[in-house]
Amino acid sequence: MTTILLTGGAGFIGSNLVRMIAGQGGYRIVVFDALTYAGNIENLDGVIDGSSVVFVHGSINNAELVHATMEQYDVDVVMHLAAESHVDRSIVSAAPFIETNVTGTLVLLEAARTFGVRRFLHVSTDEVYGTLGPDDAPFSEQSPLDPTSPYAASKASSDLLVMSFVRTHGIDAVITRCSNNYGPYQFPEKFIPLMTLNAIEQRPLPVYGDGRQVRDWLHVDDHCRGLLLALEKGGTGEVYNLGGFGERTNIDVAHEILRHTDGHHSLIEHVTDRKAHDRRYAINATKAQTTLGWVPTWSFDDGLKATVEWYQQHRSWCDHVRSGEYRSFYQQHYHRTL
Repeated sequence: MTTILLTGGAGFIGSNLVRMIAGQGGYRIVVFDALTYAGNIENLDGVIDGSSVVFVHGSINNAELVHATMEQYDVDVVMHLAAESHVDRSIVSAAPFIETNVTGTLVLLEAARTFGVRRFLHVSTDEVYGTLGPDDAPFSEQSPLDPTSPYAASKASSDLLVMSFVRTHGIDAVITRCSNNYGPYQFPEKFIPLMTLNAIEQRPLPVYGDGRQVRDWLHVDDHCRGLLLALEKGGTGEVYNLGGFGERTNIDVAHEILRHTDGHHSLIEHVTDRKAHDRRYAINATKAQTTLGWVPTWSFDDGLKATVEWYQQHRSWCDHVRSGEYRSFYQQHYHRTL
């Protein structure tokens, strides 16, 4: 049985991916996660069985532990999702993003080279491409890297590291770049869960600037299917964009969430815009469609409705992950109503 080392597996996308792979069978999964504020072992309740799905608590910057884990479990494949991923936090302090996203990726690449893993899947973001104008064509895999935030710069750096290991050391690696994800188990600092929970609780919905920033929304299930197809069918050294064909302005998404929660539009509160806030993201996913056979199955309307319902039905999970460090961070730096 093929053994996957899946980093960041207790986070939002990672835990959904673990559940999908475990449900399909055919792999042994070693979940490797540092359980920082955005990682939650409860996301994997009922999945970790100590046999087909095992858990290792640790940082990808701990080279000794990474090497020991790869050796102990005879890892065949790495699916690298562990990352610091929130732009707001990168603006306040960029150092953790360099440490995890760049140095941590280097540790994994060196370990993969040492132990001869068969494939290294590196999960990245469309934010490495920068921003688009309203009439610009969507990002393709040939679009130049032009990151705006420290977060995006750290991910672009890690992408280049991966590609250098393909060319220099012959690592069999594939890179995916996705648009904005949404769905179950997303940490509530991100836009859709933050707006949803505030709407449910009749708190103000803080929208940056005029709210006309455009994002291409991709349901996490569709993203996970794309990752598995890239793992199984992707070409060495290739990049695949994964987008949901769901461009929406932030203000329109906020209004849709209020509609699903019976909230009043007066709850929307425009706040000072984020520094260097990218105006528009859009993904051209033609390459993934034609070469991997990947097509998103969730429409944004259906996916958003299902996501709002999930948060309504999992309030205890929400209360737990919103406690402590998360709350203090936003009160200190952004004064958001939580």
